Amino acid sequence: MLTQLREIVDKVVSAQTLIEALDQLVMSTCQVMKTDCCSVYIANHERQLYTLMATQGLHKSQRRVSLRFNQGLVGLVGRSAELVNVADARVHPHFKHLPGIGEESFRSFFGTPIIHQRQVLGVLVVQQREKREFNESEESFLVTLAAQLSGILAHAKAQGMWFDQGNKLHLTGSAASAGVAVAKAWWDDTQPLLEHVAPTSCLDVNFEQERLTIAIEAASTEFRRLRKRFDSELQKETLAIFDLFSHLLNDPMLRKDLKARIACGDQAEWAVRQVVESYSARFANMKDQYLKERAQDIRELGQRLLFFLRDEEVDELQWDEPVVLLTRELTAAMLATVPLGKLAAVVAQEGAANSHAAILSRALGIPAIMGVDFVPHMVHNNLVIVDGYRGDFLVNPNRHVLIEYRRLLREEQELAKTVEGDLDKEAYTKDNQRIMVHLNAGLSADTSIAVNKGVDGVGLYRTEVPFLLQRSFPSEDEQINQYRSILQTYPDQTVVMRTLDIGGDKPLPYLTIEEDNPFLGWRGIRFTLDHPEIFLIQVRAMLRASIGLNNMDILLPMISGIAELDEAKILIERAYQEVAAQYDGELRKPRLGIMIEVPSMLYQLHALADKVDFISVGSNDLTQYLLAVDRNNSRVANVYDALHPAVLNALKHIIDSAERYQIPVCVCGELAGDPIGAILLVGMGYRSLSMNTRNVAKIKYILRHVSALDMAQLADDVLAVHLSCEVRDRTTLFVEQHGLGGFIRAGK
Repeated sequence: MLTQLREIVDKVVSAQTLIEALDQLVMSTCQVMKTDCCSVYIANHERQLYTLMATQGLHKSQRRVSLRFNQGLVGLVGRSAELVNVADARVHPHFKHLPGIGEESFRSFFGTPIIHQRQVLGVLVVQQREKREFNESEESFLVTLAAQLSGILAHAKAQGMWFDQGNKLHLTGSAASAGVAVAKAWWDDTQPLLEHVAPTSCLDVNFEQERLTIAIEAASTEFRRLRKRFDSELQKETLAIFDLFSHLLNDPMLRKDLKARIACGDQAEWAVRQVVESYSARFANMKDQYLKERAQDIRELGQRLLFFLRDEEVDELQWDEPVVLLTRELTAAMLATVPLGKLAAVVAQEGAANSHAAILSRALGIPAIMGVDFVPHMVHNNLVIVDGYRGDFLVNPNRHVLIEYRRLLREEQELAKTVEGDLDKEAYTKDNQRIMVHLNAGLSADTSIAVNKGVDGVGLYRTEVPFLLQRSFPSEDEQINQYRSILQTYPDQTVVMRTLDIGGDKPLPYLTIEEDNPFLGWRGIRFTLDHPEIFLIQVRAMLRASIGLNNMDILLPMISGIAELDEAKILIERAYQEVAAQYDGELRKPRLGIMIEVPSMLYQLHALADKVDFISVGSNDLTQYLLAVDRNNSRVANVYDALHPAVLNALKHIIDSAERYQIPVCVCGELAGDPIGAILLVGMGYRSLSMNTRNVAKIKYILRHVSALDMAQLADDVLAVHLSCEVRDRTTLFVEQHGLGGFIRAGK
């Protein structure tokens, strides 16, 4: 039956064919369950009605039959979101007779809700003439059928194939870049796709090798051109996106693998697909979201190679006015090739909020939404609204909605100008409390990061990216060059370098690690302590890179106990002595810190006072471990909440302990760059925050307009509540009362 259901659904291309599919479904259900009647009621949440949309056994009149949400057994199923199995429906207190459809001949009733992501989309009902309760086997079958049907109806709704929906759509996706846009939509799918390349052999290997070489050079030239184009508009941290592409194109191992495939007789396009998908898979299998999304960067690189292998002249698109660019997969190159003045926003069917294309969108100030399930031909050339704060995508909005969003857009533009004007100023609260604002860095392989006059240094530099991009461990000299480039970028400011945080969920391509539960496995300091030779090389490289600059601190990840810290300190001291013995001058010993991200360390903070020079709170993993939720698992993603009372109380415990034992502390997770998060952290007592570049200006602006005293009062208030929703309500109200609502929603 479920296989038949899939075959029925494959034929659905419109609201009418969806109704036909539902008619076929209820008929088949009656046959399989041997029941006299089966019906599907569809929920209309705006009108608070259940409408009989398909039935086998009842009479469907010309006028659609509907029940209010509070009426009948169907309404009871919907309200309770539970099964209702009644032997004789007529004697049930919630029974409501619907005249004219022949329902009076049925006695038994069994209804199950059709639920998608906690929303009741409808009710599936079977009825029998004689009095009886349906058995457990029948219940199980109908519940399974309703679960299958829920996904189908949700997809149909997103695709615009919904009843009485007309040409108006309200779709949602992942908010990737904040902002609001109102413009006509334009569908672009001109980029060649890897999955469209079929296995193809070649007759002339030398010719294919030459085609590949020309395509690589053309792509390299394009990335250099695009980087130069944005040189005056973007910070170098964002420009490093194009540097990463150039680095990959010049990687000898990548070129070697491509040429090897061609040498085996593969056409250049087929060679590109095989090699790129292999490289991309290494990153896609990682559970760390930041590194997982690098897989898309590698696929983008492959698709640009396909573009140049195609060797066709593509007409450059011209627009008379700004458009919302619709695409299957947003790429950095696509963003860069559209004139900025003509790009109002971007909406992609695929992708995530931390992809390079999303990062570039944020840097350019272009609203973006990823993962929107739209049908191109239904949206193309229609007037749309993009709300990058909420992830809302509105197609053909009504006049009142349009007027409101245009007002919000004007207010947003005014606020953006105000914020950027004070970027270079040091961060102080309204009552003159100094807050240190640092950068989280390590975006690309060559770490080309600009000096930002508005920050106080680098609070977290991820060292693992170069390790993950190579086919073998980088040598000590390679690491020295890597680290020195970042240290030289911030000559008068501290750069906190985190030691290798790989293993488990971030396996190296040249070191296979397979675990059932990688988040609780062999990762971070656990890996490097088991491989002291790798750890020593890295620490020596860090120390040598810092000679003469003396601005490097070392941060240890994934520490779960004092024994691990003691072991690491012994190895760091050994590396220091080895480098000092080869250096004529006095070698500065870097400050040493640990990440507080494993909950066990919450109860050992007192033991750190004489062992570390500082601590850094990784709010992302701390939240994940405290709540026992994989934030990358869509089924439980809603449980991951950095404003959960347990998380907030843990953060308060950390800062109180740090002050008691006089240990400097910084927060380097996403919470530090979030307007609400930053306010709460400063209110708890934190005075050092590290965040991505895009958040620096707005966080500094917010802090300058709120007193530390008011933030402390808010923190005390929310630490006393027990529900995340109440925390969010109170903090949102606080932000609004201080005239800063434009940082968490559209408008001012």
